[in-house]
Amino acid sequence: MMSKADVVIGCFYGDEGKGKVIDYLAADADAAVRATGGDNAGHTIKAGGVKYAMHLIPSGILSGHTTGIIGNGVVLNPKVLLEEISNLKEHGYDVERYLKISDKAHVILPYHPMMDAALEKKRSKKIGTTGKGIGPAYCDKYERSGLRMEDLYASDFKEKLEKLTESRRELLAFYGMEDELADALDFQRLYESYSRHGEELRPYVCDTLTYLHKALERNKKVVVEGAQATLLDIDFGSYPFVTSSNPTIGGILTGTGLSALDIGNVYGVIKAYSSRVGEGPYVTELLDATGDRIRELGHEYGTTTGRPRRCGWLDLVALKYAKRVNGLTALAVNHLDTIGRFERVQVCVAYDQNGTITEDFSTNLELLNHAKPVYREFAGNFGDLSGCKRFEDLPENARRYLGFIEEYMGIPVKFIGTGAEREAMLIRN
Repeated sequence: MMSKADVVIGCFYGDEGKGKVIDYLAADADAAVRATGGDNAGHTIKAGGVKYAMHLIPSGILSGHTTGIIGNGVVLNPKVLLEEISNLKEHGYDVERYLKISDKAHVILPYHPMMDAALEKKRSKKIGTTGKGIGPAYCDKYERSGLRMEDLYASDFKEKLEKLTESRRELLAFYGMEDELADALDFQRLYESYSRHGEELRPYVCDTLTYLHKALERNKKVVVEGAQATLLDIDFGSYPFVTSSNPTIGGILTGTGLSALDIGNVYGVIKAYSSRVGEGPYVTELLDATGDRIRELGHEYGTTTGRPRRCGWLDLVALKYAKRVNGLTALAVNHLDTIGRFERVQVCVAYDQNGTITEDFSTNLELLNHAKPVYREFAGNFGDLSGCKRFEDLPENARRYLGFIEEYMGIPVKFIGTGAEREAMLIRN
């Protein structure tokens, strides 16, 4: 019997605490895989008293024995990746042994972030992009003109890069940005720096598709970590206020080369409330003192951008949508300790769309912008959860809150985050 790969997916707008769940699953995993996105995403993990902000390397590598794999669906910035590698080496991690990069992963070039920022500046309605160049890099990929890791070692790399540079100079001139981005299109500088980056990363580059399938054939434990989250998916999110990839289960498959038959459990990660960075609709957002208090208690500031997050109550309508899209088998609920500090806690169970009550989520912006949340209220004041080791140890109000989530969703809550530390998590068998 072949083993199956377990998947961890964010259910809302990112920053749900996926890294903490992955960190637990990777404790006895042989491989942890990153499938989509780029350094616009991030997991913050505390390990050995050190806080690590992982943007490209799978956070599972922090177990010390798990191979971190950057899949073909990722667009990577070599400079950022090399900085992460250096940081891990400084803290004693054997990165050369435990990191692998897909030869098919696309490469972010210096003009991508600059073009990202320039295009965002020109938009009348801002998307809230991180400006990391992710969107323009994916545009190159789907235009079939981008550079993959394997191209950095090809005999015609110089020729490919030169042609790409020339075509992008013409494109930027069309947008009136050629002068603004001239330095980022200096061919000789690009060629020298990316040739150097390529050689530094060469020991890690391989055919990760074959590596993963052989690992499953040998009954190895594989964990796949999704970047961003369901409602930021370019197809299934609140378009156009989304990311440039598919952080849902479909992107997990195309971003790794795994098949549907290779997938085991799909864990959906949420907070006991909700949050969002950037523009776009957000039905349960609280633009009041309660929202501000959630932000401060939960330390809701972006790992990648540092921007304050928009905060609100938990939205079970959107969560049911995430279950449908991803085939969730269980949930992880983080920040139970944060929401438990409120005297009363609200949970959105339906939307009121101009007098019509529905439990079905829609990505239609007009419907979302006019939807009003229908709430169910629960008693809060969960108290100190730090001493809770089992589900049964949780206060009655906390168990009632989680029980309602399970009843509404029809799937169990398996992981319960009770604090910021990696150890502060209950696991239900």
